[in-house]
Order: sequence, then C-alpha cells, then structure tokens
Amino acid sequence: MISKQAIDNFAANLPDEVKASVRDGTTSSYDKRLEAMEADYEDVDALRALAGQIKQHTVDHLDDYLRQAEARLAERRITVHYAWDPEAARRIVLDILAQRGATRVVKSKSMVSEEAALTAFLTAQGIETTESDLGEFIVQLDEDHPSHVVKPIIHKNRRQIAITFQQHGLGDYDEDPEGITRRARTFMRERFLAADAAISGANFVSAESGRIAVVTNEGNSRFGVAAAPLCIVLTGIEKLLPRDRDFGLFLSLLARSATGQRMTSYVEFLHGPRLDTQPDGPEEMHLVFMNNHRTEALGTPFSSALRCIRCGACMNVCPVYRQTSGHAYRNVYPGPIGAVLDPILAGPEGFAEQADLARASTLCGACNEVCPVNIPIPDLLVRHRTRAVEENARIANLGTPPMGGWARLATSPRTWRAGMNASNAMNYVPLDLLPVYPVRAWLEQRELPDWRGGHFRSWMRKRDGHDKAGTDTRPSEVAGKGSQDE
Repeated sequence: MISKQAIDNFAANLPDEVKASVRDGTTSSYDKRLEAMEADYEDVDALRALAGQIKQHTVDHLDDYLRQAEARLAERRITVHYAWDPEAARRIVLDILAQRGATRVVKSKSMVSEEAALTAFLTAQGIETTESDLGEFIVQLDEDHPSHVVKPIIHKNRRQIAITFQQHGLGDYDEDPEGITRRARTFMRERFLAADAAISGANFVSAESGRIAVVTNEGNSRFGVAAAPLCIVLTGIEKLLPRDRDFGLFLSLLARSATGQRMTSYVEFLHGPRLDTQPDGPEEMHLVFMNNHRTEALGTPFSSALRCIRCGACMNVCPVYRQTSGHAYRNVYPGPIGAVLDPILAGPEGFAEQADLARASTLCGACNEVCPVNIPIPDLLVRHRTRAVEENARIANLGTPPMGGWARLATSPRTWRAGMNASNAMNYVPLDLLPVYPVRAWLEQRELPDWRGGHFRSWMRKRDGHDKAGTDTRPSEVAGKGSQDE
C-alpha cells in the first residue's frame, strides 16, 4: 500500500529485496534508453527541446486546443465529458456504464484512472473490474499500488509474483517469466471476451483530427477495445497534441525514453465507434478529460510540468528514487516528476501534506537531462521548496535541525576554523551520546563518510608559499602523476 511516512523514514525500512528490484529495473531502462537515443539521433537535445516547445505551446493554448479536439472527436462520434476532479470522473464513468447496463469491465493501464482510484471505486459499486496490463493485474491481486508510471511492479521480483499467482489460484508456484505470462493470458482471454466495457487511458490526443493514440507492449488495450461493445477513454486535459504530424516525434521519444525501444509493440489509434463495414470494435465510445487542479498551474512556472508524457525516464535515472522506490512518494506519481506534480494535483488545500516531496532530491539535474519534453524539474523542485518556506507549510518529519546555527557558524571565519578542527572528533562520538536530538535524528537517517577535513587549507597555505617561491603549485600526488606523461 502507499506509504504515509516521510520519504527518508520509509526508505530506512525498505527491504533489501525491494531495493535490488528497483535498482536493477531502473538501471536497465536507463541503459537501454541511452543506447537507443545515441544510436538513432545525432542531436537528442534538439529533439527534446522541440518536443518541449510543442507541448508548452499546447499547454499555453490549452483552451483553444480542447475546443478544437472536442469538435473533431464529436465528428468521430466520440462523446466528450469534462471532469473537474477525481470524484466527478468516477461518477461520469459509473453513469456511462449504468446507462449501458455494463457490469463487467476490462481496464488497460491509465495513470489518470489511478488518480481517480477508479478500479477500487467500480469494484465497490459491484462492477467486476479487471486490470488487463500484467503489472497492474499483479498490483490488483496484491491490493498494492503501482510504484512506477511504466513498470507498475518494478518493486517486485519474479519469486514474489509466482507466490501471488499461487495464492490466487492461477497455478502452482512457477517463477519462470514465460510461464507466468502464459497463465495471465489464459486468464485474461476469458475476461476480454466476457467484458461489457473496456476502459483505457490515452497517451496522446490529436486536436487536429481527434485521433487517440494508445501504446502498449502487451496488446491488452487493443484486445479490450476490439471485443467490448463500449469503450471509455479517461485521460488528463494536458494529453493533447496540436497536429497529427506530432505523433511521429512524441511516439519515438516516448518509446525510447520509457523502455529503450524504437517503438512499442502496439501503437493503436482510436478513431471512434466501429463503422457498419467493420467486423470488430466498440459500438459506443466516450472520452473523459479530467482536470484535477491542472488548470491552476496554467500561467505559472509550474505549467511546464504539464508537458509530462509519463515515460518514467526521470525515475529511472534518479538516485533518490532508486534508493526509496515509488511507494515512498505516497502518491500516484513517484520520482522527480511526482515530487513536482503531486503538490500541484493536491491543490492549495493539500500542498502542506506534499511539501516535503520536493526535498527528496539531490538537485543533480539528471532528471532534466533525460526528460524527453525538457521539463526543468530541478528548478520546479526549488520553487516548491521556496513556496513551502513562504507559506510555512508543515514539512513531514524529516528530522532536519534548524539552520540558524549553521548560518552563524558559516559566516564567522574564526568560528568556522575552530569547528573544522574539532569536527574530527565526530568520528568517535556514538550517536546516542549526542546531546541535541534533532542532530542525532538527522544522522541516524544518513550515512556520512569519515571526517577528513582540514587538509585542503593546509595544502592551500603550502601552495601559496610554493607559488611565491616559483616552484610547482600542484599537490604532490598530482605532480607525481604528471611526470609520467612527459
């Protein structure tokens, strides 16, 4: 389940097995992305900048593109709905299902439906709802939550999955990935054929034509939409692209950024309910655009966060995410982009509960470097931190001591030098003997290297002396290596 703890407290108790799964999964995805990008594009940053400009233009003119998209969708006989918040989205979906008399639903992966907690809601209303994405299906069986926007079960290994299948009557224990997948397909096939409705997300929606792009690696969305008489697409209002020609750029960047593929296994374009000449497809189609505080970011520096195409690249490269897993972020969207988006989606009244997320970052900038739409994530994290200070937001229990004493220490050269000379003693003082609790609590959650301070100042003084004498100004160990290059 999603943690209620601060990120550092959650990470402190994270099992090594989970850390290993997350580390291996993110490293693999990052390496594949790097290889795919460098192999195919001479200037990746130019493409990222272009994609960012297109998405930012769309966000800046979102009202115009929504009106245009609604008109094109209507021409395709797709009914458009607008949901102000998750509650409205749930009610709209439930009403559509009720009007059709649908009681059995297959659902493909959709992060917006996670925002709305749609599966749990429909199940509570007596509607049999099955997640058809394999990762989401396992999450559903375990009554868990996704911990990654692309790989929902990145925190699990195949032994844990085999146990889950065994416990839910899906066969004897078998940790072979092919065997697990085969059993899931057999189970899903019956659900697909019996479903009254299919619910899907949308990766992109063209404002120019009303085409809805859905990408998967399992084909589950295609199977569900083709077999069910009713299709409901639930997506965020920011998932628009201005033109059909933009699909080429964004589908290429999405696949490479998310999984290191040149293209996902299935790229599906939904054009509306089937025609009389078509043998398969839904008889009725609806699209629900959900807001959930997104419009509150428009016209602010945080509007750039709405460019996000949910590729997960920032999570794969983030050193904090790799150590903590997605569940540490307590929300639907984990990782660096989650630390930016979650306080926005929480709204003004919920910001204080999310204010600590922005501090779970080293601000190393790696997330910005891999983002396919060039979102300045580190800058936005700093803005969230600033807002938290300005609003005196309650920061979750990070155990961080006040910084006033540090400021006085750092602005007094004499006091600073004395502190540096005395700091070597910290190597030998047990934590439980420290008199100040905040300092002790802070150190209990951080592994610091042994103190090796003081040498730089000594070297600098010697350097100044050597410089005046006209001798070699480099440290002795560096100078020694230099002689070998001559």
